This record gives sequence, structure tokens and C-alpha cells, in this order.
Amino acid sequence: MNTVHEAGLERSTTAGARPWLQHYPDGVPAEVDWARYRSCVELFDEAIAQYRKADAYVCMDKRITYDELDRMANQFGAWLQSVGLERGARVALMMPNVLQYPIAILGTLRAGCVVVNVNPLYTPRELEHQLKDSGAEVIVVLENFASTLEQVVEKTRLRHVVVTGIGDLFGFPKGAIVNFVVRNVKKMVPAYEVPNATRFNAVLAEGAKRALKPVPLTPDDVAFLQYTGGTTGVSKGATLLHRNVIANVLQSEAWMQPGLKGRNANEQVVVVCALPLYHIFALTVCCMLGVKSGALVVLITNPRDIPGFIAEMKKHKVVMLPAVNTLYNALLHHPDFKSVDWSHLRVANGGGMAVQRAVAEKWFATTGCPIVEGYGLSETSPSATCNPTDATSYSGTIGYPLPSTEIVIRDDDGRDVAPGEPGEICIRGPQVMAGYWNRADETAKVMYPDGFFKSGDIGVMDERGQTKIVDRKKDMILVSGFNVYPNEVEDVIASHPGVLEVAAVGLPDAHSGEVVKIFVVRKDPTLTEQQLIDYSKEQLAGYKRPKFVEFRDELPKTNVGKILRRELRPAAVAA
Repeated sequence: MNTVHEAGLERSTTAGARPWLQHYPDGVPAEVDWARYRSCVELFDEAIAQYRKADAYVCMDKRITYDELDRMANQFGAWLQSVGLERGARVALMMPNVLQYPIAILGTLRAGCVVVNVNPLYTPRELEHQLKDSGAEVIVVLENFASTLEQVVEKTRLRHVVVTGIGDLFGFPKGAIVNFVVRNVKKMVPAYEVPNATRFNAVLAEGAKRALKPVPLTPDDVAFLQYTGGTTGVSKGATLLHRNVIANVLQSEAWMQPGLKGRNANEQVVVVCALPLYHIFALTVCCMLGVKSGALVVLITNPRDIPGFIAEMKKHKVVMLPAVNTLYNALLHHPDFKSVDWSHLRVANGGGMAVQRAVAEKWFATTGCPIVEGYGLSETSPSATCNPTDATSYSGTIGYPLPSTEIVIRDDDGRDVAPGEPGEICIRGPQVMAGYWNRADETAKVMYPDGFFKSGDIGVMDERGQTKIVDRKKDMILVSGFNVYPNEVEDVIASHPGVLEVAAVGLPDAHSGEVVKIFVVRKDPTLTEQQLIDYSKEQLAGYKRPKFVEFRDELPKTNVGKILRRELRPAAVAA
């Protein structure tokens, strides 16, 4: 048996144990040396030293260089230490994609503290839970969302509130104009009404007077608390250690290389970050990997503004575009989409939800660059699998396990199933979290003794090691004893030329237990229920066909753009 010894790992590389290795693109290693960095700070520091004069981030035409990122991050970190935050203290960041975000991330980590990413669209109840659960002592919040924080701040352990505006780093007069417009449109709670509030720029100014004290971080120190969406209960914090995040950055970097071949190596990679940085996909692939690659990261503050989003992309030679299926779909259906120069696009990452065949095929036909679908979770930092980035066609799978990653498919009794048989996708690798924050009981529920993490997703692996997701356990529809997976139904319906978006859920039925109901956003306003039912007959077995169709103007989605089936189920039952 051949083995690979690297970074303290010893793993079988026989075809039987890890068949996917035989199908890796040329140049992609079986393992990554994730122990080469002791912390995310070391990774950042190396990149900054190499790319110091290059632009690091741009937001609304305001650019900051790697040198400026370095300086302002030190100022922020020095301020945190000056107000008494000790190693391991939690700092919450509640912002959309603005320049302050990466500065605060690096500054927090350099101070030896832990980043707690917070969805700025949280309700007061959701925010209060996350702040209490994490024990955050400082929060940086965009003033647009200060009113939410103001309602709960006294119930938390927060000692300091840092408030910032979108234009705070834009300089005068642009910054003042942007903030004035936003404040008047949003009619926001003034910053001074939030207890202990300090402006972000004042924090940087105060930090500039002090020296940041280096903190000797280790790979096992906590870097991020990444809270899950709470779809299976109360929201839990996935504890991501420095080594978890480093491993996933290096895994992703290695996997991207085949797709980047053929481009001018001297030309800076441009990454468009439309997904929010508080989401694990953008955090790792855009923020962390972007810095590691010396890329220019284009921050899109409001990706729901599709015309504005497209206008921003027209300013750049876009090389990488991580997004979710709904965002790709929205771009494709905008009349200005073809005005973007896509000739430099090399990697379009699809994650967060299943990429539908109709969307993938139209994207490739329009841009010449395939959507490379991957898979991961907050608990896996996030990437676990991905299709080869030099692929030229849609595979319908989530691809192969990344380097240093193992995937097995297990039944409800924890036994590995044969290739081609459905079961729960289980993941083992250096990117798997240390556990849920202060929830040993919940951690035990998702971890096998041999180190495999239970994803909660049902998949099928073929003989080559490619995996196809058939859905989450809780989303499965049971019709007369037969399993129906919503992804399959949605993929078929989405291929109809008159459909823009679709979601499938189970509807209780006295005869068969459940039947399939679909919620559809029409592209063709003349599309009828019967047309869709007839269309499904051509491609789905009888028990899989939708029995009910409801047309909607829009479907409920997360802030990342993932369709929320759970919010449609009450409507289905009520109907």
C-alpha cells in the first residue's frame, strides 16, 4: 500500500480507499501541507509582504492597497488590546461587504481575538442569541443596522460598540456624501443613541497612537465562530480553529490552479465578492484565499442591485466569481449581462445550494466559462468537494473530495454503503471544525468516533469518487413509501423555458402520505399549471411529479440567495 506522509498525516492513497485521486486534474496534490502556517495571521503577513504595493480591495471605486490593509488592521488590533481585550476574546462583525470588514478581520486576529461573523439582517431576537452565545465583548456594526443592536445591547456582554458608515473610508467629500444619502434614505438611529458607541475612524485614530503587541498564536487557537443558519434548531457556532481555515484556503488554492492555467501570470487576479463576507463561502474563498493569492477583491455591498452589480463588473477584468445558483440565474436574465467582458473569467464557483443544469448550461454558453459546483458547510470551513476547475461541461455532481479530504456515504446505522447507494455524506479532513461552541452534546450528535462529520445531506458516490447530492434528510418527500428528492424535481422544472425559479416541498396527503407541490416564479407570464404538470410527465416517474403548482412573484431566500423551502412548507400545508 502506498502512503503519503505530509504535515503529520498518514493516509492511504490506494484507488480502493480514495478512488477520486485517480481523477484529479494534473498538478493537484493528494494532500496539502496545512501545517506550514501556525496561524491565519502568518498567512496574511506573508501575502502582505509579497504584494504590499498592490491593490487589495476595492468598494465603490475606493481602493486600498495591501500596505494600507496592513496598517489599518494593526491600528484596529492595537485599539482592541488597549480597551482590555485579551487573547481569545470574541469580536462580532455585523456588516455587509465594505472595506472595514477585511480590516476588522485581520485586526481582530492579530490582537489574538476571535472573529464572530454576524448577519446584519438578523432580527433583534436572532442577534441577541448570537451575541449572548458567543460572549462577544466588542461589536463593529454598520450604522444601517444600529437600530437592531440598540434594542438588545443591554442584554449582552458587549463592552464596546464600534459604529461605521459605508463611506467612512472613502475620504472627503465622497465619504460624507455617501453617508449623508444612506442615513437619510434609511432614517437610521443615530450612532450616539447606541450605548458605548465609538466611530470606526476614531478607533483607527486611537489605535495609530499605540503599538500592536504580537500574540503567539497556535494552530489550535480559535479563529472564527461561524454560526449556522439554525435550520435544524437553535443557531450554533461552528468553532473554526486557525488550522481549519488555513487548511481550507490551501485546499481551495490547490484546486483552483488547473482553471487558472493559460492566463497571464503577471496580471493580478480579480475576484468579485458578491456573497457576503459574513458567509463562510465568501470568507474563505474571497477574503482569505484572495489575500493569499495577492488578488484584488471587488466588494459588492448590495448584490441584489443587479444593474449596479453588472455595472461594477464592467469596470474590471473578472477572473473569479464565486456565487450561488440564484445569483447566476439573476445575472443571466438581466439585459445588460452580455455587455460584461467575460473573456478573462477562469473560475465561476457555484456553492451554497445545488446548481441547476439549465442555469449551468446557459452560463457556459454565454460566458464560455463553466460553473464549477462545489460543496461544503460552515462546519467544514466550508469547502469539502468540488468539480475540476478545468471542466468544460456540467456534471450534475458536487465533484471530488478536495486534497487531504475524505468522503464516505453512510446509512442510518453508521455503516458505509456501496457505490451508487444513497446515504448521509460524511466528511473527514483538516478543515472540519473543532466542534460547536460550548455545545459538546450537539457536537457529539454530528461526529463519528473515527473523525467523520455527519453533514445531514444525502448523497450518492459513484465508483470514481464523484458525489451527487440528492438532498437534505429533512427535505426528503415520502410518496407512498418512495423517496422523492426536491432537487431532482426542481432541476426538471427549472429546465422549462417558461420558469425563472422553482422550489419543491412535500404536501400532506391522506392517500399517499405526501405529494409534491412546487412554487414557481414565471419567466413566461402565460405559463399555466397544467403545462408544468404535463412537462413533468416527460421526465419524472409518476410519484415524483408535482400534483400542485402555485405561482409566486418571488421565493423566500436567505441573504446569500439560497431558497428557503422551510418557509414554503406552512404555505403548502395551509393550501
